[in-house]
Amino acid sequence: MNENRDVRNKLLAEKVIKGLQSRNMEGYFVQTKEDALKMALNFIPTGASVGWGGSASIEEIGLKKAVCEGNYVVYNRDACKSPEEKRETEMKIFGCDYFLSSSNAITEDGILVNIDGNSNRVAAIAYGPRNIIMIVGMNKVTKDEEAAMYRARNEAATINAQRFPIDTPCKKNGACANCKSMDTICCQFLTTRFSRHKGRIKIILVNENLGF
Repeated sequence: MNENRDVRNKLLAEKVIKGLQSRNMEGYFVQTKEDALKMALNFIPTGASVGWGGSASIEEIGLKKAVCEGNYVVYNRDACKSPEEKRETEMKIFGCDYFLSSSNAITEDGILVNIDGNSNRVAAIAYGPRNIIMIVGMNKVTKDEEAAMYRARNEAATINAQRFPIDTPCKKNGACANCKSMDTICCQFLTTRFSRHKGRIKIILVNENLGF
């Protein structure tokens, strides 16, 4: 990465971390995927129950693989063989010790913006799991809440849509149409502006492009 961008990202991350702290959340800044993985695992004690929602970022740094191979109680929704088993697992995840995720966008002053289709991910971020660990690339930092929502709808969601066999306008033309399609992946919008439980949400900012 360009040296000037490195300096800029470090300064910007410091601003985001201060914003998170003012909102009862914790923020950290690391340089690489490997650093992010090491920090995340240091947060999770041996024997803790762990689950996740849909997230490319946690997969890109190897976090899902690491917890599956580690000494944890893992609720792996990706291994479920039926809709019934998946729902049962997701309900267990809702009460787990550590929920792994990313954020579709984060503002310079520490507001998180997320969009979900099934809504299990945003539900868990809002309430349920005792701890939330988010892996967030610096590519997801936006100026303000309006820009964060724009990014979540027109970049994160539209790229995410390409992964699924769905029939939505964004799948076809790459732009959000505010659709009401039965296949829409934009069913729930969650804006996290404050955490009532201090330190429950930990955001690891990574000086790399991660996720969508």
